[in-house]
This record gives sequence, C-alpha cells and structure tokens, in this order.
Amino acid sequence: MSHTPLLLGAVAYDPKVVTIWDGFQQYFAERGLPFDYILYTSYERQVEAHFKGHIHVAWNSPLAWLQSERLARTLGRRAEAICMRDTDRDLTSIVITRNDDTIRTIADLKGRRVAVGANDSPQATLIPLYFLALQGLEPNRDFEVVEFDVLRGKHGDHIGGERDAVRALLRGECEAACVIDGNHLLFAQEGTLPSGATRSIAQTPPYDHCNFTALDTGPAASIARFRELLLEMSYADPQVRRLLDLEGLKRWLPGRTEGYTLLSEAVAKFRYLEPFVTSAARLCK
Repeated sequence: MSHTPLLLGAVAYDPKVVTIWDGFQQYFAERGLPFDYILYTSYERQVEAHFKGHIHVAWNSPLAWLQSERLARTLGRRAEAICMRDTDRDLTSIVITRNDDTIRTIADLKGRRVAVGANDSPQATLIPLYFLALQGLEPNRDFEVVEFDVLRGKHGDHIGGERDAVRALLRGECEAACVIDGNHLLFAQEGTLPSGATRSIAQTPPYDHCNFTALDTGPAASIARFRELLLEMSYADPQVRRLLDLEGLKRWLPGRTEGYTLLSEAVAKFRYLEPFVTSAARLCK
C-alpha cells in the first residue's frame, strides 16, 4: 500500500466537522493507513475536485452522489458508493401542518403556502416537493413554495433551512412545512416545535442519505483498506464511539444505490442536475 495519504473530501457545514475528521485521521493512522482530509465550502466544489484528482474519496450528500454518478457517466468513468452510515438508510420526509389549522390531507394544500428548506436540500425540498407532485399537486402551480434557502451548496446538511421553515409555519406565514423525519423529532426535543403544535399529513417513501464515494481512478488498495477499517469500527470501543456519535451513527454499512431512486426521479422532474453536470464536465475533461 502506498505511503501517500488517502485524501478525503468533506463539506464544512458545521464546526464539528474538523473534530470528526481529526479523530478519524488519528484512528486510521494508528491502523497503518495514512489519511488526510480537505474541507470544501460546497458539494459542487467537492465533486469537481474529486474528478480533477484532488481527493480520492468524497463524503457526499445524496445529491452530490447523483452529481458524481451523472458526471462519471458523462465522462466515461465510474463512481461507486463504497460505504454509508446505518442512519443513512430508509429515511423519510414528512409534511406537517399546525394542529389548529383545518388542513388534514394533501389535497387541502391546494392554494396554500408550503415552506421548504434550502433549494438544494434533498430531504426538505426536492424529495417532498416531488412527492407532492406525485399526489397531483404541482409546486408553484397548485400551491406556493416558500423557500428558506440557507447556505446554498451544503445540500441542507446544516438543517437551518428546515428549522426556519418550521418557525415560519408556527408564525402563520405558511400553512405547511417539509422536514426530514429525524429533524422533526429533533425540533420537538429542542423546543422549536412545542408539544402538540403540529401534525403530520403526509410521509414520503423511504430513501437513503449520505455515502462515501470513490472513482475508478482512485488508489484501489488504499480505498479498499479505508472501507475495511470503517466496517470494522465497533461502537463498543470508547474511542470509536465518540467519533460515531459525532457523525450520527452506530455502525458503518456497505454502500448501496437503490435508495437514491426517489431523489433521482425528483431531480429529473425539476431538471436540477443538468446545468451542473454540463459545466462540470467541461472543467473536468
């Protein structure tokens, strides 16, 4: 195996990202894998850097995975989802309304205002809006979309847009809000959502979230060892537990791609990826 460090790309959506990857750097080094990381301000810059060979593995959002997969196909290359968290599988988004409102069904949203998160958030914007379209309500035709477009380029990881959407719902500035199910629970726990203030009127089918993405041009032996070490991590190990808690998981699982079908359909409907893939392909040839 090469002594050149395996370079990971990650997006700096929160200060804790540095703590997380510093810890992983030490963990991998202690097990004989030279490892370093580079932080990016957006997933778009990270995807481009990956295809230019600046990094070997990317910790990608689901949208960044689709960007990588489409760009690889355009350039005649291959992208692989090599690993993901147990908490990245089978998530759902929900549409919530105020309990004191008369809205009870998706059909009742016609002519109303629906708050969403960041424009590029799979979980708080793209997937739930697509789901509503599948139920017969076209965004900005049958209902008004109210965007809380916080920190574009971070694909909703910071959850600020979702929190703002929920607050707008509670203030009466809109009649519904779209959030991922886990954040709905978090907002209740932290007090953003008072107990009994809202109800869920719709839930999307399950989908998957982040993954580690590798390209066919990366250092195969180092990437294989990286994946192996991830899958060996045990929550019973106190050193490992601290890192896994920060990153929000109990164990790493092999990557899979079937859980991105719903998002893939959503970006196809909204023609969301085409501008990025076209411009990135020119830069990365």
